[in-house]
Amino acid sequence: MSITAKNLPKEEYFYGHKACAGCGGSLAVRNALKVLGKNAVAVLPAGCMSAVGFNFPQLCFSNNAIISTFAGTASMLTGVEAGLRAKGLTDFTAVGFAGDGGTADIGIQALSGAIDRGDNILYICYDNEAYMNTGIQKSGLTPFGAKTTTTPAGQNIRGNIRPKKNMFEIAAAHDITYAATATVGYMTDFLNKVEKASKIQGTKYIHVIAPCPTGWGVPVSDTVEIAREIVDCGLWYLAEYENGKFTLNRDPEHFTDVSAYLKKQGRFKHLTDADIKLITESRDEKWRRIRNSWVCDG
Repeated sequence: MSITAKNLPKEEYFYGHKACAGCGGSLAVRNALKVLGKNAVAVLPAGCMSAVGFNFPQLCFSNNAIISTFAGTASMLTGVEAGLRAKGLTDFTAVGFAGDGGTADIGIQALSGAIDRGDNILYICYDNEAYMNTGIQKSGLTPFGAKTTTTPAGQNIRGNIRPKKNMFEIAAAHDITYAATATVGYMTDFLNKVEKASKIQGTKYIHVIAPCPTGWGVPVSDTVEIAREIVDCGLWYLAEYENGKFTLNRDPEHFTDVSAYLKKQGRFKHLTDADIKLITESRDEKWRRIRNSWVCDG
């Protein structure tokens, strides 16, 4: 049965936290834990969700949760899963929630090792496209052109000069058991991928776009809308990798305006028409490759 807002469990496992209004990461964590249930054991590295969820004396997780080292989300998940299994427990999910920096930069080695071993863990990257809780610094998942405190917009260099690292395909290149992309803008798709992953034996990786209104420069009420629009304009896609094959879950017949998506955000307001043209051409090239080689189911 498909999980929707109507049949999502009412139990709360992540609440009372100190996240900013409109935080996409907290939305992803809250709803993923609703799917996984009380027996999920969560591991979170240094990052937004550990910063807002573990505030002594208040713990904002009602299921078991622990902070890992910044680089060690996946390796600690390995230990949690092995330890619980050694105690004879079987009805649990070892799940990690790490930001883009803690996944694509600092934590990529441990994640790669876990995939290589085939550990039975679920790793969820909530991607807000920068190191947000430490001052909005560039990460490996910051998109081209975005203004951050370490990639400022000037006369000669306008924001980040590097493309966004493709963590989904990096995970797939390991021949991982299951990998998927998602966004909090299409929540039903995300929830059902979490449920699917929880039932698969082996290493699972879900990469979910989770906007940060503070870092993106959008109103706090626009989190879901902007997370949906990134898919509709083609700068993010919804896909899965399983059994050696890529599947595109959503193939828009027509993309919405890239310029409209970018100009809504403070981090992109400096972009010129030439910059936006370059971003659009890069999008089109990416989609030509995807459509020529991936299966489409929607």
